[in-house]
Amino acid sequence: MREIAWSTWDPIGLLAPGADWRNEPFADEYDSYLIDAASGRRNGWPVEKVTDYLLSIASDHMGLSDVSASTAEATAKAIANYLRELDHG
Repeated sequence: MREIAWSTWDPIGLLAPGADWRNEPFADEYDSYLIDAASGRRNGWPVEKVTDYLLSIASDHMGLSDVSASTAEATAKAIANYLRELDHG
């Protein structure tokens, strides 16, 4: 899940280009949000609802005004794919 957070989402832009999140003190910054999104997906949320959840977190909770819907959707799809791989791996 952290790989998804840092390679796909990172709405705050904490990770510098080319940096490895594993070496950063803030590596767990997005854990709770992505765990909630994955839990929602496991409980039947469609990708669109996961996308909306991520957009809400970025805009309402984090207070970001320039939130990318395409990035949130890509993150939601990555979470769905990750969960599918876990189930069928």
